[in-house]
Amino acid sequence: MSQAIRDNLKRLLAPRHLAFVGGRSMARAPKRCAAGGFTGPMWLVNPQHDSLDGIPCVRRVADLPYGPDAVFIATNRELTLACVAELAAIGTGGAICYASGFAETGVSGAALQQQLVSAAGDMALLGPNCYGLLDYLHSAALWPVAHGGKAVEKGVAVLTQSGNFAYNLSMSDRSLPIAYMASVGNQAQLGVAELMDVLLDEPRVTAIGLHLEGLKNVPGFARAAHKALEKGIPIIALKTGVSQIGAELALSHTSSLSGSDALYDSLFARLGVIRVSGPVSFVETLKAAACGNLPGGNCLIALACSGGDAGLIADYAERNQLALPKLDAGQRAELAQVLPSYANLVNPLDFTTAIWGDREALERMLETALRTDADAAMLVLDYPAEFTGERKECDLLLALFCAALSRHGKTGFVTSAFPELLPAHARERLHAHGIAALQGVEDALAAWGRIADYQNHRRVLLERGESILAPLCPQPLAGQGLALDEWASKQALRAFGLSTPAAVLSTPGRAIADAKLLGYPLVLKAVSTDLPHKTEAGAVALNLKDGVALTAALEQMREQIGAYAPGIVFDQLLLESMATKPLAELIVGIKRENDFGLALVIGAGGILVELLKDSRSLLLPTTDEAIRNAVLSLRSAALLQGFRGREVADMDALVAAIRAVADYACANAGRLLELDVNPLLVNAHGTLAVDALIRLGDEHAR
Repeated sequence: MSQAIRDNLKRLLAPRHLAFVGGRSMARAPKRCAAGGFTGPMWLVNPQHDSLDGIPCVRRVADLPYGPDAVFIATNRELTLACVAELAAIGTGGAICYASGFAETGVSGAALQQQLVSAAGDMALLGPNCYGLLDYLHSAALWPVAHGGKAVEKGVAVLTQSGNFAYNLSMSDRSLPIAYMASVGNQAQLGVAELMDVLLDEPRVTAIGLHLEGLKNVPGFARAAHKALEKGIPIIALKTGVSQIGAELALSHTSSLSGSDALYDSLFARLGVIRVSGPVSFVETLKAAACGNLPGGNCLIALACSGGDAGLIADYAERNQLALPKLDAGQRAELAQVLPSYANLVNPLDFTTAIWGDREALERMLETALRTDADAAMLVLDYPAEFTGERKECDLLLALFCAALSRHGKTGFVTSAFPELLPAHARERLHAHGIAALQGVEDALAAWGRIADYQNHRRVLLERGESILAPLCPQPLAGQGLALDEWASKQALRAFGLSTPAAVLSTPGRAIADAKLLGYPLVLKAVSTDLPHKTEAGAVALNLKDGVALTAALEQMREQIGAYAPGIVFDQLLLESMATKPLAELIVGIKRENDFGLALVIGAGGILVELLKDSRSLLLPTTDEAIRNAVLSLRSAALLQGFRGREVADMDALVAAIRAVADYACANAGRLLELDVNPLLVNAHGTLAVDALIRLGDEHAR
């Protein structure tokens, strides 16, 4: 994104004047903006009418007095092209293109979309094929239909690839303070990454929510997400389309271990992006961050007036790694003076209904309970139906809780057992005090747990230094590629520091003589690019102790390969020193995901690799610390750490071996399709790669 486009995007996101281009439906848009509080100049552009629904019309873009900061274009795609060019010519800040029929329709539409981008020049362009932008900071609704929400002083920015999701979110009854809501459409010029980058410069944006189908600009997204991590602005992502996408040609095991969704997990993990599973968790987690008062850690003092609610809190807190520190002796003594004898003086505290509506007792209880080192405080508050006339007692406790948090300088939240039991007026009052109003105790504690974990994890990620590394995103390679044989693959990796067994490339005729020089016991393998999985073909013989065993193995291998794949010529073979039994077997591989990046895949290896499915993915480039943490997070990591009295693995050597594979991949990113080292034998004193496969793009493998 050029500086000129960036500057114009800032105009689009803080408009002083608006224009709408279109027919009768667009006449309602200026009215909605005015009703929402926008006071700047607005124009309706329509070549056929002097006015529509009482709104005066400007006949042509050229008749506008100057280039508006923001324009919504609701015309067909052909007229949109012309309009964008005219707006750019008069110095318009940004335009939103509502029309469809561009790149989403195929090759011809993609060509039109490129024309659209060219016509825009330095003007900021959102869309096409998008609903537009709701700007609640400036009361500017660049939007084709009615919408919910209201003006805010600060709040979250939501970017979505679904206009309907944005519409429904604006209409939801969850009191989410939204500063911006953008439907990004085809992202012809401006996408998620570019919008994030500029929105992060707006101090009134407290968090960013992403509803994603996929990312078009992974390196740009990574740079923006790192910027958010540095600023301490949480990013919450709802990523749809989680089904695993395998490689087009799965020669290696790596392809089956790391699908597209695993790579998104890897990207989000290195950047501190909070991933959620559905719309409710998306909204509640955003609400937990919306006020900008994030907890310093995961310790919580919890209050309820019901033993049942206290039990739920205890369960859900443990599930979400939220600690509930014990009340100290002084707190218990003071609370005993306020609460009835049957009150259980623990955290979570059931302060009982005995003091319900008693201002003095509630104040004393809150003063004592909040005198704690806990990072945050929570209150379960269930409002009864309005007809009961009993809401005033809830309002009292709400006000007292807000005041107590302020006195103690604490952050916190209020929730309810059922989502509907925290009414809108209470939620809005809480948000006005900078206190999160979360709906449903289960969802609330899950949301708070995510935010607390973000705060703890953020510091660690910044110290590791991985988040600042922009992921490699090489161009897609055409064709299925060509595989290197095992010998060539190992030689390529040895050059980057990977340890392999002592070996010699031989032939059936030279095998006995070469074996004498290498020494027994040894391993015999057929060498052929047509046998990527040699075990199934009978192309591997282990622990051959002498020439007699080698001769027998050669004959048997010739027969087995002939039966398995009659067309393969048995003319090259690999003799290797037999490795000792390892502490563990790992797989280390590289998967290329077009338009995304290269993934380093680490997992439990050997013949059970696809059965165990115990793996972690790291986007490249990565760090040694990230590699070490990925290894130790495997379910099978106990095998490396002295399991049942065995020796401890040489972790430094293991990290170095994996680093060698990663370095090869980074150096060959433009041509590498996939890579497998399986198994990598791990011992107390070093590692050994006993099998390897590399597949390169067609034009690079010859």
